[in-house]
Amino acid sequence: MHRIALSLIIAALAAGPAIASPSNPVNGAEYRTLTQPQPTQKVEGKVEVIEFFMYHCPACYAVDAPLTAWAKQHEGKVNFRRIHLSSGDMRDFEAHLYATLEALQLQDALYGKVLQAWHQEHRRLRSDEENLNWALRNGIDKEKFLSAYNSFGVSMRLKSLARMAENYGVTGTPTIVVNGKYVTEPSVVAQANPELPRDQVVAAAIQVLDILVDRSIQK
Repeated sequence: MHRIALSLIIAALAAGPAIASPSNPVNGAEYRTLTQPQPTQKVEGKVEVIEFFMYHCPACYAVDAPLTAWAKQHEGKVNFRRIHLSSGDMRDFEAHLYATLEALQLQDALYGKVLQAWHQEHRRLRSDEENLNWALRNGIDKEKFLSAYNSFGVSMRLKSLARMAENYGVTGTPTIVVNGKYVTEPSVVAQANPELPRDQVVAAAIQVLDILVDRSIQK
């Protein structure tokens, strides 16, 4: 499910455990810097942080609670956004649901409900029918949902999400982008620190995130 580019693995191994650590993250090990920084959503006094995720992704579910708590703790200096990784196709049913909820201005309010369906209720939202049934169970008007779901705007949004992921070089989830420039992932942090206990990987990834945010503020 989560793929790590070979170049990242090689860079992490080259950095070596002697210099790589979550408290002193190394470019090419715990994170990478985009050669072409991407435009950010400007909010005065705040650093943009994007989590690329997929609803079905177990690693995204595992990181959700601590990352949500982190974002709330730092809301004074961080503009935190979640973007669903998309293939750009209307038959990418997870991203299609995300873009529809976004169009209805319900994504933030119902994000947890979609995760609950996948990871607690074990519902597989992998068809138009399943997405509609989920929407009806969660009180969304059928006509409004279908109007957005089948709209040209949502179709274009799916394509723009795919282009965004390509521009950031995102191929797996969860991937976190800081200030349109720094890209990190829990799996990359773990790869760079092989001695790190598995149950400490998320905390270590958030430590790296803290440092990347601070570096962005200082610049």
